Amino acid sequence: MSKAATLSDAIARRRTFAIISHPDAGKTTLTEKLLLYGGAIHLAGSVKARRAERHATSDWMKLEQERGISVTSSVMQFEYSGFQINLLDTPGHEDFSEDTYRTLVAADSAVMLLDNRKGVEERTRQLFEVCKRRRTPIFTFVNKCDRVGEDPLKLVSDVEADLGIACHPITWPIHRDGAFVGVYDRRLKEIHLFDRGRDHGARRAAVTVGALDAREVTDLLGEKAHEQLMHDILLLDEAGHPFDLDAILGGELSPVFFGSALTNFGVEPFLREFLELAPPPLPRETTTGMINPADEDFTAFVFKIQANMDPRHRDRVAFLRVCSGKFEAGMEVMHVRTKKSMRLAAPQQFLARERTAIEEAWPGDVIGVHDRGTLRIGDAVSSGAPVEFQNIPRFAPEHFARVVLLDPMKRKQLDAGLRQLTEEGAAQVFFTSATETVSPTPIVGAVGQLQFDVMLHRLEHEYGVRTRLERITGRYPRWVVGKIEEIERVARERGRLLLYDVKGNPLLLFEDQWGMRWVLDRETGLQFFDVAP
Repeated sequence: MSKAATLSDAIARRRTFAIISHPDAGKTTLTEKLLLYGGAIHLAGSVKARRAERHATSDWMKLEQERGISVTSSVMQFEYSGFQINLLDTPGHEDFSEDTYRTLVAADSAVMLLDNRKGVEERTRQLFEVCKRRRTPIFTFVNKCDRVGEDPLKLVSDVEADLGIACHPITWPIHRDGAFVGVYDRRLKEIHLFDRGRDHGARRAAVTVGALDAREVTDLLGEKAHEQLMHDILLLDEAGHPFDLDAILGGELSPVFFGSALTNFGVEPFLREFLELAPPPLPRETTTGMINPADEDFTAFVFKIQANMDPRHRDRVAFLRVCSGKFEAGMEVMHVRTKKSMRLAAPQQFLARERTAIEEAWPGDVIGVHDRGTLRIGDAVSSGAPVEFQNIPRFAPEHFARVVLLDPMKRKQLDAGLRQLTEEGAAQVFFTSATETVSPTPIVGAVGQLQFDVMLHRLEHEYGVRTRLERITGRYPRWVVGKIEEIERVARERGRLLLYDVKGNPLLLFEDQWGMRWVLDRETGLQFFDVAP
């Protein structure tokens, strides 16, 4: 087989996607069940299964296991039915929205997870808008159908009205005597009836597959449930949006699936259909044009850096999304930002915290490489001509605090920890002078309070540094571009604080929104940004 054929075949098999949802919609559980059906794990764990001391595979940080939440993005890679899947798990908590955004930049499609009782919630709405701006194909999975929720027809209608996207249900829930018992696949014209086991969803659900008009299916469902299903399907066929693959790939039509990740009902039909419909790796925009996945030159960009995944070895791993060409272990590439050559050594693929050494990777794959501090988020590497992918922006924090060191002898460890957390994108550190490299009391910024909690937790458990935070009243920041003397003049007024980020960019912090608006409206000689310039 030719090299070109090998590359095109590898691209066709790849699916790289992220799951977005509001907290508590069941994202971690759905991730577990996709791994279960993909054969990556043989027994699904649960954050809630305390007595069995099992935790969700994707939640590897100790703090995540203690609180039952996802606060870091992680990568799960597995195979299913001939497809090579890169599942990019994102933090469920809104305090980590920037980490989620970076992960979405690395994905080719997104699965929007909804609670069947609540429909579209605020966090879902925010993440949907990010996907919509990037024209990312969005697939909808309505979860928790094992519990009483909104009428499915109303829920689909509400999604369309709320998000402004057309929907096409591909699987439809089947209820018998008020209980969720299966789904009907409209594309394959198959009914999937599930048996709820006694293992609480730890293993695959037993399923009976049949045709809509099969007598045995009618007998299993009962006449009333069968008639309701027929009525719903007829209504969808006549009044619903028609199936349109081009509209799906353009982010204009969302295929909808129903199921219960907890019981495994509807998970495998969703996984099978999703992989058939979701796009393979897509071309990527750069400052010099589009990079096609089939281009022979290897290119990739860093979307995540994680230190201390293995605390015993104090490691630092850079996660690269492969955009084009074939990656081979140990290959020499150009680090575009520094224009220097570097070797990508000891490449790995992941199942959350578990790692597997690899020899090759293809477009759409995510690889982890050991990094000694050279790589940063957004950096590009290339085996050919230099390329610069679209920037991954840093958003302005909403909360600021001074870091007070409880043991002055640990100053060196504090600086190392803050530097590492900054390079990961897990924290933003600011100084009161553009020439400072070390501050007696560094100022840190976070999107939410939980981000501060994680910061303190990691400083203590990974760097042996105990600290406390002194909150700063200002919470309305804007990066400023202009003459420094003008910026300093504006900053001297009451209710304002001038800070500098790690790159030396000035940032004005305002105590109240009214004061910020007053300056933005009047200081026309300066430019203000809520994203780092």
